[in-house]
Amino acid sequence: MDNIIVLATSNQNKLKEFRELLKNAPVTIKSLADFGPMPEPVEDGATFDDNAYKKALHYAKVLGLPCLADDSGLVVDALDGRPGVYSARYSGPEATDWSNCDKLLGEMEGQTNRSAHFVCVLSLATPGGPALTWEGRCDGELLTERRGEAGFGYDPLFYSPELGKTFAELTMEEKSRVSHRGRAMAEFAAEFSKVQTWLRQRMAEIKPPKPDHSEFEHNDWSQERM
Repeated sequence: MDNIIVLATSNQNKLKEFRELLKNAPVTIKSLADFGPMPEPVEDGATFDDNAYKKALHYAKVLGLPCLADDSGLVVDALDGRPGVYSARYSGPEATDWSNCDKLLGEMEGQTNRSAHFVCVLSLATPGGPALTWEGRCDGELLTERRGEAGFGYDPLFYSPELGKTFAELTMEEKSRVSHRGRAMAEFAAEFSKVQTWLRQRMAEIKPPKPDHSEFEHNDWSQERM
């Protein structure tokens, strides 16, 4: 089972992006769409790390397979860190990418400080509870109007000074090189041989340890959450 990982999403854009990033890794990436209906996790954590772990552990237990989840969001300096962990549902329970961008544009009207950054935390959990985590960050600026047709989420408003384009104007390859998710996944992919060894050991355990959400063991190549 160490060469099968379930990506905890039904978002086809994320699935495509992850598969592209891991195309050279010896792993089969499945998504929630490959399985039947399942109860959804409660993502009520205060941090990206909390929510990524909750999601990964929930689906790992349901499916009995290693599960990789991410929690990502936009952190805006002028808005005291909002939308943050509420990025996906910023404009309400029925939020869409368009309505979220509209709300953000409204809240940023008249603001001179347009700095913002994307954060992505990846959590790879096993059914017994332990998890590894990776984090990526990308700094940029918010425009006053949408630009570009690619990407998703806040991509049309997020301008990368490094590339001179919004994320919605980038190809997938360009975005993967600089994005928060791309950077986190690049670290994951670079360490995949060690990840496989870790998965093999964890999945072979007869009596998985009870998960403890509060402790971390720091390795020289990643973080393991127990």
